[in-house]
Amino acid sequence: MMVKEAVISNEGGSGNVIFIAPKMAAFVAEQSRPSSPFIHMIKGGRETQLFIPNGSRLYTVTEEVEKRVSYLMKTRDEVSLQEELVRLGLAAPEYIDDVPLQSPRLYALSLAIAQKCNMGCTYCYADQGSFGGATKNMSLETAYEAIDLLLKDCPEGEKVQLTFLGGEPLMNRKAIVSATEYAVAKARHRNIQVNFSITTNGTLLTEADAVFFEEYGFAVTVSLDGVGESHDSQRPMKGGKGSFDTILKNLRPLLAMQKRMQVSARVTVTPKNLNLPGMLDEFVRMGFHSIGFSPLLRSPNGQNEMGKEDLSVLLENMIACGLNFEKNVLAGNRYPFLNMINALQEISKGTHRPYPCGAGAGYMGVSADAELFACHRFVNEEVGKMGDLKNGIDTTVQNNWLSSRHVHKQNPCTECWARYLCGGGCHHEVIEKGRLACDYIRSWLYYTIQANERLSRLKPDWNL
Repeated sequence: MMVKEAVISNEGGSGNVIFIAPKMAAFVAEQSRPSSPFIHMIKGGRETQLFIPNGSRLYTVTEEVEKRVSYLMKTRDEVSLQEELVRLGLAAPEYIDDVPLQSPRLYALSLAIAQKCNMGCTYCYADQGSFGGATKNMSLETAYEAIDLLLKDCPEGEKVQLTFLGGEPLMNRKAIVSATEYAVAKARHRNIQVNFSITTNGTLLTEADAVFFEEYGFAVTVSLDGVGESHDSQRPMKGGKGSFDTILKNLRPLLAMQKRMQVSARVTVTPKNLNLPGMLDEFVRMGFHSIGFSPLLRSPNGQNEMGKEDLSVLLENMIACGLNFEKNVLAGNRYPFLNMINALQEISKGTHRPYPCGAGAGYMGVSADAELFACHRFVNEEVGKMGDLKNGIDTTVQNNWLSSRHVHKQNPCTECWARYLCGGGCHHEVIEKGRLACDYIRSWLYYTIQANERLSRLKPDWNL
């Protein structure tokens, strides 16, 4: 398949993109299926690329090499494939071995500053903010102890990340303000930079919050699941009333004020809100710094979870958004589609990692009860417990976790060409639901590698 360059040029409307996205999705879904753990062919642009998982390396290849490697992949002759890499001069020592991380330094914490919420989203992983327990606020003492732990082993001159989550974190606004000021004061003595972020449903935002977030350079993520009724049907208030109009009104000061502050939209995608391109365009028009989509793979009650057919539709819509991104880049326009930007950054720098994220390693979540968990999604879940603030991180538990979650211990990851770009998938989702999204993840990565080739060729001076 060859994608016509006109489709991603600045000529033609979104109709072209909507028309071609399903065809491209079918193509990449077929071409992205694993056939060798050592090598994969990326077709679809003007030039075919050879992707080598070891080091996440990409090479443009001749038609002769493409035919030879494709034949060996088809016959699953792994020995000859390895010999072919040697012949091409592309063999290299293993970038990632079986040795897991051991007691890494903490660099990021999220605080469940308010384990309660004013909304009634039925799919919420946090059981509408309570994490399956009693609703409560985190005390200032606990917040300060968490900050002390975060800063304790941080070298002078380094950076740390502090995130406020809920429930709805602004239900404990005073604690957010005090904890932020405490962190800045403590870090200043050791020349440590603290970066702040918050994820909010937006219903309680005020202009004073905007001033505060701008002063401290917060990354503000607002949960929005569509425009108008599309959002309201998934994210109503506890009494059933819609929330979109309130959020939009509350957001205006933040969107107008953002300079140090960055205001982003995060969309939880379910089978009910799969029409993404129009949603993305509307959020870009509103002035968000970035917009990202995340499929719902696990909810406490099983409602609105994405199945395989839904993920196929999601892929079509994500590719349509990606093609719009390509068109805007070629036209010289900013188009802050976060999923695309993140994927292109990973590809450009040759990301190769044995874990999907820092959960249970350099990043942990803190509950209102002062307990430590592998990440915010594991709060109050024994499988992800890593210690508590009084006694610190249980390094035995942590290192056992890091050993068991290494991508080389995950199946069928060891046979997948995308394993070091993916890292094995979200720990929480995989533990709870298995690997339902592997085909979608591989297909999305395949498409973005194609897109990287096109953009690099058609607009060589472009950068992220």
